[in-house]
Amino acid sequence: MHILVTGGAGFIGSHTVERLLTRSDTRVTILDSFNDYYNPAIKRANLAGLAQGVQVREGELTDAAFVHRIFEEGRFDAVIHLAARAGVRPSIADPELYMDTNIKGTFHLLEAARRTGCGHFVFASSSSVYGVNKKVPFSEEDPILQTISPYAMTKMAGEQMCSNYSHLHGIRTVCLRFFTVYGPRQRPDLAISKFTRLIEDGQPIDKYGDGSTARDYTFISDIVDGILGAVNYRSGPLCDIFNLGGSQTVTLNDLIATIEEAVGKKAQIRQLPDQPGDVPLTSAEVSKAVRLLNFRPTTTIAQGVPEYVRWFRDMRARGLTVC
Repeated sequence: MHILVTGGAGFIGSHTVERLLTRSDTRVTILDSFNDYYNPAIKRANLAGLAQGVQVREGELTDAAFVHRIFEEGRFDAVIHLAARAGVRPSIADPELYMDTNIKGTFHLLEAARRTGCGHFVFASSSSVYGVNKKVPFSEEDPILQTISPYAMTKMAGEQMCSNYSHLHGIRTVCLRFFTVYGPRQRPDLAISKFTRLIEDGQPIDKYGDGSTARDYTFISDIVDGILGAVNYRSGPLCDIFNLGGSQTVTLNDLIATIEEAVGKKAQIRQLPDQPGDVPLTSAEVSKAVRLLNFRPTTTIAQGVPEYVRWFRDMRARGLTVC
C-alpha cells in the first residue's frame, strides 16, 4: 500500500509517518512545503529519525501541476491530508492565505486523486468547525450553522469538498475533526508550547479571559490511532465524519497549573481580554470513533504535558529554537 501524507514533516504528520512505517505492507511519500510559519529546522529534525526509504517531496499544495505530477508518479492507494495553514488568530489576520492553502490546496489533492484513481482520502478537519456550540459534548450529528474564524470556515469547506468527491466520483473520504492535539513536536504557536517556553524562561504568559475557557486536549499518540483507524475504514457511508478528542476537557487555569508543575516553576501571568474568534469550550463525543475506528484515547493531560516538556528541553539542548 502506497500512502501520501501531506504535512508529513510537521507535528501530527511526522508521528503518523513514524507509525505507518511500522507496517510491513506500507510505503510512504511525504509532501511538505517546509514553510516558515515556524522554524523549518524543527520539521527537518522531525524527519531525521525516519527510515531512509521515505520519499520526501517539497512544494506547495497551491501548485496544481506539482500536485498532479506527484500523484501521477506515486499512484497512491490512500492520502492522509494533514497539511494546512493552521491557527484561528493568524487566519483572521490573513484570511486569503488560508483560503488559498486550505481550500485550493485540498481541491488540488482531491482532483489529483480522482484523476489517478486513488480511492481513499483522509482529511484533517478541526473541532473549530463547531463554532460556539452550546450543546456539550459536540457530536458529528450536531447542525453547524456558523463558523467564527476563517480557519474554521476553510476546514468546513474541506469537508464539503470531500463530500462532493465521494458523491460524484466514488472516492471514500473520511473527515476527522481533531480536538486540540498536543505532545512532542507540537507547533510552537500553540498554548502548551508557548506557556512552557515562557514559564521556563521566567517570562510572563498571556492569559486571555478569566481562565474558564476549556479545551478537549488530545495526546498525539491517541490522535495517530484515530488516523490509522480512518485509513483502515472501509464500511459505512462513502463520506463519513468522526470526532477525535481526548474526552478530558481542561480549563485554561488547570492547564497553566499542569504546565507549572511539569516545568517546576510558577507562571507570571499577564491578564488580557477574550480573543476574537476563540470558542469558549470544545468537548468531543467520540463514541462513533470508538465504535468504528477503534479509537480509544488513554493519555491524560497530567501524563501528556510532562512528555512535551521533556521533548522541549531536549530540543533546546540540541540547539534547536522551539519558538
